[in-house]
Amino acid sequence: MKKLFSLLLIFSTLLAADEAHDIMKKLDNNIRGKNIYMKMSMSITAMGHKRTMKMQTWAEGSKKSFVKITYPPKDKGITFLSLDNQMWQYVPKIERIIKIPPSMMLQNWMGSDITNDDMVKQSSIVDDYDPKILKKAGSVVTIELIPKEDAAVVWGKIITNIDTSTYTNVKDTFYDEDGEAVRVFKYEKVKKFGDYYMQTYWKIEPVDNKNNRTDLNL
Repeated sequence: MKKLFSLLLIFSTLLAADEAHDIMKKLDNNIRGKNIYMKMSMSITAMGHKRTMKMQTWAEGSKKSFVKITYPPKDKGITFLSLDNQMWQYVPKIERIIKIPPSMMLQNWMGSDITNDDMVKQSSIVDDYDPKILKKAGSVVTIELIPKEDAAVVWGKIITNIDTSTYTNVKDTFYDEDGEAVRVFKYEKVKKFGDYYMQTYWKIEPVDNKNNRTDLNL
């Protein structure tokens, strides 16, 4: 009886692992798509001040992405290129191209609560993390993502809530290497674009400073 119970436990664990991997793969395919072009408006609230940025983004799968600032005028023309997990910034005022080293991927992007890694999608949730299902509530599945030993990622773990009816994130909580929550992403207003679903409103809040936040509208 013990052997049978052990075999059933192992089998159910393997099935759960396969299901978690399948969900993350479908999520990743939906987020990245084949070729994506978007216009975004970003509102940044920090230290009692609020400012707005506008940008255009292009992406081709997980290997190529390009971001161009179109507003405000003082930042217009600043561009970011990600190619094969490397990132560059072009600053038109000084006509200079700057390569962003891996050590700076966790730094805030243009003063927002989004990191350089977020903007260029350097890390792949499919290739770099091992997923584990924690909970199911209707179509929403809560999954814990733990980095693989050899993965060059910036987070200690991620807890993500995914709506499997559209394979879009509902909420993501990012943790540092000490297991402390650092920031929370909340997503709303899911719309369908062609074959893909996308949340058109994002709210990003740092855990240690409730006065700061970043709102992103597509």
